[in-house]
This record gives sequence, structure tokens and C-alpha cells, in this order.
Amino acid sequence: MVVDQDQQWLLGCLTASLDPNQNVRSFAETSLNQASLQPGFGSALCRVAANKVLSLGLRQISFLHSAVLLKQFIKKHWRENDEDFEYPLVSSEEKDLIRGLLLGSLDDSHRKICTAISMDISSIATYDWPEEWPELLPFLLKLISDQNNINGVHGALRCLALLSGDLDDKDVPTLVPVLFPCLHAVVSSPQSYDKYMRGKALSIFYSCISVLGAMSGVYKTETTTLVTPLLKVWMIQFSLILEHPVQPDDPDDWSLRMEVLKCLNQFVQNFPFLMESELIAIMRPLWHTFESSLQVYLRSSVEGAEDSYDGRYDSDGEEKSLDTFVIQLFEFLSTIVSSRRLAKVIASNVGELVYQTVAFLQVTEQQVHTWSTDVNQFVADEDEGSFSCRISGILLLEEVVNTFGREGINAVVDAAGKRFHESQNEKIAGSSSWWRIREAALYALASLADQLVDAEDLGTDHANLAKFIEQLIMEDTGTGHHECPFLYARIFTAVARFSSEINPGLLEHFLNAAVRAINMDVPPPVKVGACRALLQLLPDMNRSVILPQIMNLFSSLTDLLHQASDETLILVLETLQQAIKAGHEASASIESIISPVILNVWVAHVSDPFISIDIIDVLEAIKNSPGCLHPLTSRILPFIGPALKKPHQQPEGLVSGSLDLLTMLLKGAPSDVVKTAYEFCFDAVIRIILHSEDNSELQNATECLAAFISSGRQELLSWSGDPSFTMRSLLDAASRLLNPDLECSGSLFAGKYILQLILHLPSEMAPHVQDLVAALVRRMQSAEISGFRSSLLLIFARLVHMSFPNVDQFINLLVSVPADGHENSFAYVMTEWTKQQGEIQGAYQIKVTCSALALLLSTRHSEFAKVNVPGNRIQSNGGITTRSKAKSAPEQWTIIPLPMKVLALLADTLIEIQEQVLGCEDEDSEWEEVDEVNVEGEKDLLRSTGASQSSKPSYDQLEAMARTFENQDDGDGDDDFHVTDPLNEINLASYLADFMLKFLSGDRPLFDNVCQGLTNAQRNVIQTVLNR
Repeated sequence: MVVDQDQQWLLGCLTASLDPNQNVRSFAETSLNQASLQPGFGSALCRVAANKVLSLGLRQISFLHSAVLLKQFIKKHWRENDEDFEYPLVSSEEKDLIRGLLLGSLDDSHRKICTAISMDISSIATYDWPEEWPELLPFLLKLISDQNNINGVHGALRCLALLSGDLDDKDVPTLVPVLFPCLHAVVSSPQSYDKYMRGKALSIFYSCISVLGAMSGVYKTETTTLVTPLLKVWMIQFSLILEHPVQPDDPDDWSLRMEVLKCLNQFVQNFPFLMESELIAIMRPLWHTFESSLQVYLRSSVEGAEDSYDGRYDSDGEEKSLDTFVIQLFEFLSTIVSSRRLAKVIASNVGELVYQTVAFLQVTEQQVHTWSTDVNQFVADEDEGSFSCRISGILLLEEVVNTFGREGINAVVDAAGKRFHESQNEKIAGSSSWWRIREAALYALASLADQLVDAEDLGTDHANLAKFIEQLIMEDTGTGHHECPFLYARIFTAVARFSSEINPGLLEHFLNAAVRAINMDVPPPVKVGACRALLQLLPDMNRSVILPQIMNLFSSLTDLLHQASDETLILVLETLQQAIKAGHEASASIESIISPVILNVWVAHVSDPFISIDIIDVLEAIKNSPGCLHPLTSRILPFIGPALKKPHQQPEGLVSGSLDLLTMLLKGAPSDVVKTAYEFCFDAVIRIILHSEDNSELQNATECLAAFISSGRQELLSWSGDPSFTMRSLLDAASRLLNPDLECSGSLFAGKYILQLILHLPSEMAPHVQDLVAALVRRMQSAEISGFRSSLLLIFARLVHMSFPNVDQFINLLVSVPADGHENSFAYVMTEWTKQQGEIQGAYQIKVTCSALALLLSTRHSEFAKVNVPGNRIQSNGGITTRSKAKSAPEQWTIIPLPMKVLALLADTLIEIQEQVLGCEDEDSEWEEVDEVNVEGEKDLLRSTGASQSSKPSYDQLEAMARTFENQDDGDGDDDFHVTDPLNEINLASYLADFMLKFLSGDRPLFDNVCQGLTNAQRNVIQTVLNR
């Protein structure tokens, strides 16, 4: 293709836009931006891509940049109704030209250029395929089938790989018969196609199988019909790929196997009934891959003798490291083991599987280097939320124990014992890495400590287990900290995890060793292990053992605070918190030393929410220690008082953090402390709420004000000498927080604050209820955050209770208040309430809202008959929902009478309480099997409440379930605010049962009419409580 004048100008601009001279670059970018508004710009960019006359260097520079511009051009100018659209709209003629030019360039021999073209095709396909670009798929299928055009096959595969992520349940069933044979031809022809291309074909196959798997829940028969014929031919290919030994320094081979494992994982997860017979044949090649990959892993990763390609990616941005492949291998094995149907194929080799897996858990050479130079990374990688080959291996061992019970536990213990003896032999032989396999064995045992310790019912011999653990941890206590720091750190954590099994004398020995380690010049990982041991040992250790060490421990941890940062600082703070709690009365003697240090650390890290929260927890532990509250208060208030009075002059985060600190001090504090805090800070907190535009400051100030009211109560009004002024200030704060113009995030805790007002100052709030209701409605209607609306609904629920026995008068009040877009506020609030009730969380919140709904319905007020609300979601016919479907077809709901919806919600609450005990006993499916061990535990609980296994739950059982519900922790950190509300004492099952009986006896025709619209499950649970 000849380079014409327009192309020459465009190439010049593209090249100049990458010029290091900013003036040249800016001029070129402006020129390109102006040109993009002219007809033909998109096709001109494509011609650059299609022009193979240009030198490779110029093509790569110009086209890779033009590909980015083309993608932006498509996003802005292709579809008029798209949210990113900017005029002008590309004409139909130019669209045809661009699509043709891109498809014609898809067989480019240079992979980076081919990838860029594929990305542009994929961008257009999101708008045009299949309706406006029906020829796309036939073209790609033809290209992928042309063995004489390898570059074309690569381009088609790359393009299909990008497109496959957007395929849905309508596309895939029609594609399977035509696409899968093409993909199979590529995968089964190693002589024609390289591992990269075969892997790309498998990634497309995986995407399609994933969609079929998602469909199988609804369309089981149809998907089974599609999958069954192709299963065997693909299993043959999977076996051929897996049976050869894994080779070192071959990331393309690792990636190919990884795609096979991903496909197998989908089959096992979604079609276990089909895989049962096929899996036996695949296990031998899978085991070859597993064993050979271990040898490669040991050489490449553990010893560092060969390249593991850690942190490197291929040209498509896919990670190609050995670790990634091993993690996928573990994930597939975990899927097999976790399936009761399929685990039997591996049952005879559980011991060998566990033994080999422990070897994968060894610390790698890269980890030794990283952890030795960055202790924060060591702490982060040891965290349960991290992801690595070690963590993935532990997850596999957990599945083995969960599935195989005693046999799995014995396999873990036996494997650890064998590996321990191997390490002894290596040590005797003079190997410098003898400690690695011993650390891996301890790591496996410590990670599974809960399962091993709690396995009495599985016949575990606890005496032998304790003796075994003690032998392991005592073997190396003479080893120097500097010689094997990671082994020493693991010993400490193992002691912590098995503290309930180890004899007290040994625990005392390790407690003392941990305290000494923190104060010694030892490698940082050892100090980390010592802190982890103390975290576990201090809460349960006899006080007579702790107290002789406590002053030394306080001193060591305080010194360590100055050395720690990031992850390690959090660990030291958590350890210090436990030390303060364990020291208890001893803390008073060092409060004057430790509190200033902690407060300085807090000031240094106040802008980091994670660290500052942990620091406040330490200060709270000091506050709760005998004799520490008043001196701590005298340190905190003089510092934070001036900061809160001049918020605009403070560094970032200090005002918000000071409010958090003040809230901690106020919660549960005696009246004199609250009064002192009031004198220092109350007016400043009010002013922050009235004037701050910082959402974090507003949130924390709101919580702080709620704490003032919760702790100060009625007395608070008198402390200023003018109760009416204080009350006016509190109302002004409420008014600001409920202002519809205030950003929703700033008002987030308004519900918590107003709840304290109506709980503790009810007589003062009574005259303002109508204004409050109107303000709540306006704020709810402007709120975009669902959780915020739920917190405001809790206020309405509490007002319903406060209006008892005149609930009908409260309904009349709601009817009298207008609401935009609704007949009145009652219609709006009930519509929103019935939508949100299922999303409300926390035992207290559920009690208050459910009982309030019952009170409202029991009035049988005439307004109920006038309101219809959304009932149940109408299921679409299209199966799974893609992004495009969600945009074009929003959710639809049935519309039902309000009384029916309220009764349905109350019945759902009883069902949820019931299910908390019954769990998943009645749930069974082909793709998600019940854990029989858990079910047995649930049956035991049912038997303890007198449940019959074959009958519906009785009312007595519902009461037992309600007690389970009552004892649940809300998990919202607001227990101090809720504990004084009498409604917190409600037995919800009993309350709702009484309501059902009264409703039935009060108006049987209405009750029967409302029940007609309920589901069978809802009617059954209501019948249960009526039959008591």
C-alpha cells in the first residue's frame, strides 16, 4: 500500500506526539485532536495499521500509538447513545471501511501489532456484534481454520480471546457446534501450532465452558446435551498435554497446562455427574504433572537454581510465572477433593498427595531475599488474606482434612513427621537448607491447628498430638536466631496455634523466650514470630506467669514501636494491646510512660485509618485498665480540645482522628469524664458538624455526638447552664445532617445520632417529631447510599414504637407530611421500607424494624389498603445477565398490596431465623454439594432443641432458633449505643408469633386474604407459629 500525503501527515503527527520535546509533542497532540473531529480520521488510522510497506520500527511506533487513539476514537464517536459519546458520529460508510481494514490486518506477523488490532476489533464488537456486524464471527472462524495462514490463526485466536469474555448464554450454545471443532483442531495439532496459540485456543474454550457452567443451574438438560458429546474428545487432549513431565524454563508450557486445569476445574465444578467417569482417566496424567512440577518448583523457586519467571507477563498481559501455574494446580486439586462425588478418585493417594504438597510449602529463595530485607512484606505474606503458592497449598490441605476427616488428619501428621525426619538427615549431612522442609512441616501443622485440635470426634489422640508437636518445636530451640530466623519465627507461631495442647511449663518457657526475643538483637522475622506467639499466649496465660515479665514486655514493645512501620507496626500494636489487657492492674504503674509514647505514634500515623484504629484500640485497653481512665483523659483532652476548636489549622487527618479518639474515651465513661470532655470539646464538635465540608470529619463528629448523648444522657443538657441552648445545638446538628443538599457520605451516621436523641431525650424530642419526620423523608429521597437509607428507616421504626399504643396517630402524621413523587410520606416510607427490609443487618436493627412493621400492620389502618409496593423480582427469560442486558432491561417487580408485603417480610424473618440453625440441610444440587460433617453438626443442634428430622420445625424450635439469633454479634461496633434500648431484649420469634395470633383473631378474613399471596414456605412458617 502506497503512503499517500494524508498518511504521511498522520505518520508525522503520530511520531511527533511521542517526541521528548514538550512543545513538539503538544502541537502534534493538538493537531491529532482536531483531526479526530474530521470525517475519515478513524479509517486513516486503520490504513496506517494496514500499511505493511512501512518499516517495522515506524509501524510499531506509529501503529501502537494509533491503536490507542483508535480505541479512544471508537469510544467517543461510535455509538450516539453511549455515555462517553462526543460529536461527530462516525458515518455508516466509514464504520464499514474501518471494520474491513481491521479484519484485513488481523493476520499481521508482528504480535504486538496483532494484539492492538484485536483490541480495536473487540472495542467495535461491543457495540456492533452481532446485529450490525454479523460477518465478524464467520470471518474469524474461517481465519482460525486456515492452517496455511499461521499469522491469521494467531490473530483470530487473539481476537476471539478478547471477545469471549463478553459472550453470554444466547451466544455460546449457538457457537459450540461451529467454534469448538476449530479450537480442537488447534489444540490437537502441536506440530502445526505452538504452545502459545494452543493455550489461547484453550482460554476461549474455557470462557465458553464457564458460560455453560453458569447456565447449568437453570438449563441443566440443555447444557448437559451440549457438553456430553464433546467431553471425551477434549479429555483425550487434556490427558496428552498433562502426561508429559513439566519442563523447567518453559513458561509457555506452564501456561498451556494452566489453561487445561482451568477448563477441567469448570467441568468438575459445574458438571460433576458427567466428570465422574472421565476423571479416573485424567488422574494419571494429572499426577505426572503434579509430581514433575514439584521437581521443577524445587529447582526453580525453592533453590533458585533456575528461572521461575516470577512477576513476568506475556505479550497479552497474562502472568506466566511458575507460581501462577502451581496455584492453579492446587486450585483444581482442591476442587476435586472438596467434591464428595469426585474425591473418591483420589482417596487411595491422600497420603502421597499431602506428603508432596508439604514440599511445595517451602520458603522460596526469592521469599528469603524479600523477607530478609523487608519485614513488612514478611508480615503481609503471612497474613491469611494474602495469596501465594504456600497459601494455596494450605487451602488444599484444609480441603483434604475437611473431606477425609481422620484419614486426612493422619495424612497431614504423617507427612509432617516424614518431612521432619528428612530435615534431620539433611542437617546431619551438612545441607545449608535443611531448615526449609522443617519450616514447611511446621507451617502445615500450624495452619491446620484448629482442625487438628478440634478433631476429638474423629478419634485424634490428643496426647500423642501434643507430644509430637512438642518434639517438633523443642528440637531446634538451641538453634541460633540468626542461623535460621524463619524457622525460629515458625516455631513461635506453632506454639501459639497449639497453645491449648502444649503443657503449661513449655508454654511458660516460650512466653519467656518471646519476651526476650523482642528485646534482643535478632532478625526482624524472629521478632514477628515472638509477637504472634504473645498475641495468642497472653490472653490465656496464668497471671502469675505474666506479671513478673510484664514491665519488661511493656518496655520492649514500646521500644519496638519506634522501629516498626506499616504491617509490623500493626502487629506490635496488637501485641501491646494484649499485653495491657493481660497486665491489667499493672498497667496503671506505667500509664504515665506508655500513654505519651502511644499518643505520639498516633499523631505520626493519624492519617492512616488502619494504623490509627489499632492505636485507638491500645488506648482503649489502657482506658479500661484499673486506675488509668482519669490520667489518660487528662492527657488526651488538653491535646485534642484545641485541635477541634481550630480544625482548619490542623494537618490532614488530625481533626477526624481526634474525633475518633474522643468517641473512644466517651463510650462507657462515667459522668465526670463525660462532663470534662463536654467542657473541652462539645461546642467544637457541634461547630464541626455545622460547618465542615469534610466527609470524614462529619462522620466522626456525628459518631462523637452520639457518644456524648449515649453517655451523658439527660445530664448533658444541664452542663452548659442553659438546657434549651444545648438542645437547640443538638437539633441544629440534626438539621445539618438531614439537609438534602449535604453529600450523602457526610450524613452517613445521622441515623445513629438521631437514634440516641430519641432514646435518651424523648420528652425534648417529642415536640419536634413532625419536623423530624419531614426532614427524614427529604433526606431519604435524596440519599444514594442504600445503607444510609436503611439507617434512617431504623429511626422511623423506633418512632413507631415510641408512638405505641397510638400507632395509628403516627400513621396519620406520616399521611399529613407530603413526599415528592408519592401520595404522602406514609406511601413513600412504606415503599422504601419494604424494599430495604431484606437488606437491613444487625440483630438489634432487625428486631426494631420487624417488630415495628408488625405494630404498623396490627393497626389495620385504612391507608394500608391504598398502598401497593414492589413484591417479587420478575425473572427474565434470558438466563444469566450480562452488562448489555442489564442496561437494556432493568429489573422488573410485581406489584402487590402493602399488607401482603409486610406479612411476607415478617414470615421471611422467621424463615431466616429458622435457617440459621437448619443451615443447608435441605439444599442439594449437582454443582454444590452439602458438607456432611456440617450437616451432622446441625442435626445435633436440632436434636438438642427437640426437632424432628422429618417434620417442620415446631414453635419451640423457632424459639430456640431465635435465641441463636439473639446471641449473634451485630458486628457493627454499635453495641454500646443499643444496649440500653429495651427493644434489644425482644425475643423476635415470640414477638412475631404473638402478632400473628392477634392478627388472625382480630380480622380472620383480612388475614386469610393476605396469606393467599404468600409463598408455600412463608405460609408454612406462619402455620408453625399459629400451631403452638
